[in-house]
Amino acid sequence: MLKIQEIREIIRLVDQSSIEEFMYEHEGSKIKLKKKGALAAQQKVVIQEQPVQQIPAQPSVQPVVQQNEPQQPVHTEEKKEESNLHKITSPMVGTFYNSSSPEAGPYVQTGTKVKQASVVCIVEAMKLFNEIEAEVTGEIVEILVENGQLVEYGQPLFLVKPE
Repeated sequence: MLKIQEIREIIRLVDQSSIEEFMYEHEGSKIKLKKKGALAAQQKVVIQEQPVQQIPAQPSVQPVVQQNEPQQPVHTEEKKEESNLHKITSPMVGTFYNSSSPEAGPYVQTGTKVKQASVVCIVEAMKLFNEIEAEVTGEIVEILVENGQLVEYGQPLFLVKPE
């Protein structure tokens, strides 16, 4: 069976290539990747090793609001402000690092001004360290992940207030 890191690397390589479909079989395991059009984010991964077991669906739990509790107003100002922010997302699955080495200071902190080509972090995937750039000119408002945390493809890493 393939290790999860090997599967992630295969997904990343297929994502970065012009290949539309990829299939791999090894020792009873089967991986099939298909791209839907040009959207690599919609890749379908199928891993077949053993028969699929049906798991009964969990009943959904609805929150109960008691009538005698005062309803708190929704802060539309916060939501409006957040919608104006740019999200820097992870272009791959890997480990987030906020600096080039454990001894070095972080690339950015909350309040740091960045430019489009400014390096804001590193995402390590399969022993490859990929520098992630800001994409926009602005100010880092919030760092959404912790140093050393595993991140997914498309996961927001930073919120930036564009200038």
